[in-house]
Amino acid sequence: MTWDKYARQAQGWSENAYTDRETYLARRAELIRTLGPELHPGGTVLDLACGDGGLADFLPDQRYLGVDASAEMVASGRARGRQVIEADLNVFVPPEPVDATTIFRAIYYARDRRALLTRIGAYTTGKLVFDLNPRQYRLADVRGDLEAAGFDRLATHPFFVPQTRAPSRALQLLERSGPVAQLVLRLRFTLICAAWRASS
Repeated sequence: MTWDKYARQAQGWSENAYTDRETYLARRAELIRTLGPELHPGGTVLDLACGDGGLADFLPDQRYLGVDASAEMVASGRARGRQVIEADLNVFVPPEPVDATTIFRAIYYARDRRALLTRIGAYTTGKLVFDLNPRQYRLADVRGDLEAAGFDRLATHPFFVPQTRAPSRALQLLERSGPVAQLVLRLRFTLICAAWRASS
């Protein structure tokens, strides 16, 4: 896989990739903390396919470790003082267990999704949080892979914060609209998913 497009965009990635970086990443961070078992201060968050590690700015109470396969993204993140490691998410194993692992806009980089989730399950003591395009992947199929990896609990939440357009309060209210939100998801936007073990 080539990372050339990310290499060209690494400088200023967090500022340029989002129309409203503050709202987008703050909302993502909120769901990392609260969806499924609550993530307590001091816990370690491993952010796979982290780009320049911009999410770290919105998780100030957690220990943040980013992983990205693009050397340029890693260099950009380190220049900002973020702890970022260059590695392929398919094979990376952290030096010690982590409380939460995240994968955003990158689950499709898995060469074997079930194998990746099993690997993550071996080093994640709390929960895995990721986004899923329900028009691209069937939630039932992903749930099956999660269960095979040992994650027997799953919570989902619609994520209606646009990346390349200014967010609106109306869209954020729609996230909590039940059946209407499900209709919106047939057309666009993603689900945030948190998976964990009942014993964790």
